[in-house]
Amino acid sequence: MSTMDFRGRDLLGIEDLTADEIRYILDAVPPFKEISERDIKKVPTLRGKTIINLFFEPSTRTRTSFEIAGKRLSADVINISVATSSVSKGESLRDTAESLQAMQADVLVVRHSAAGVPHLLARYLPSPVINAGDGAHEHPTQALLDLYTLQEKLGTLAGHTVLIVGDIAASRVARSNMLAMRKLGMQVCVCGPRTMLPIGIEQMGVECTSDFDAAMQGADAVMIGSAFARALEAPGRGYHWGMATPHSNLPRGTRIRVGVVGSLEQILFGPAFTDDGTMNLIGALRTCMGSVGARTIRELQLTELIIAPAIKTEGKIFQKAQRVGMGK
Repeated sequence: MSTMDFRGRDLLGIEDLTADEIRYILDAVPPFKEISERDIKKVPTLRGKTIINLFFEPSTRTRTSFEIAGKRLSADVINISVATSSVSKGESLRDTAESLQAMQADVLVVRHSAAGVPHLLARYLPSPVINAGDGAHEHPTQALLDLYTLQEKLGTLAGHTVLIVGDIAASRVARSNMLAMRKLGMQVCVCGPRTMLPIGIEQMGVECTSDFDAAMQGADAVMIGSAFARALEAPGRGYHWGMATPHSNLPRGTRIRVGVVGSLEQILFGPAFTDDGTMNLIGALRTCMGSVGARTIRELQLTELIIAPAIKTEGKIFQKAQRVGMGK
């Protein structure tokens, strides 16, 4: 495979990459994937290099993935726990990064809850910076992995249609995927309540809908946000929506009964059970918002709400019986 001169030394977002650069990265994956399938998963590609993982947010999969990748390429990998670092004593972000850079790090991998932090660090540090997720902005490495997975399954990417379901407004992964997919000639449709779709999202060249059934019909692949996918893994466990105090406009159907079992589509857009009045998560959320006059999720957050299971609810009893969650 021929080499390519990338325009920048950092990987800060999909928005900064060209379609050719994205394709080059995807084409480079198979040899490295083969390393992970060997008995001895080690090559000397990055021998002598030091990678520092600086994560300001909790992470298991992403941090572990960077650590494993670095070690399999023979790099020295250092994980910095921000909770036990000098940041907890008031040290600034820039001071922390420059202190680490003084240790001659070759690559800095950064995750932060604030959008733009990796870009800020890249302005001051001479070593490459990789964005492992910044706020609701981007998560470029996850998007590249998703693209490679789709390419493996579909054969090609251009011309295919992908449906993305979930809280798009709060999802950095969804935004990076939308940018990458459009650059590679894919059609993208996002589905969710209007309150979970960012204003002006159509300007990104994607289709928006709240009709899950209709959107499913033309999709070649479906991506589901983790908060929504969790309903399939543990239907009814903690998925209660209700008011903190009784409300005359809040009927029985505005909460998911604990122990309800149904498909992901039923749990989300239901109803999962039509004979007992149980509604669905999206319907419950909409009813909650309507009951208090909230037009957006942000307005709903200002309302006094409670999410069960609480101390003496059926949810707590259910968790204790199943030995999950707070019932362990």
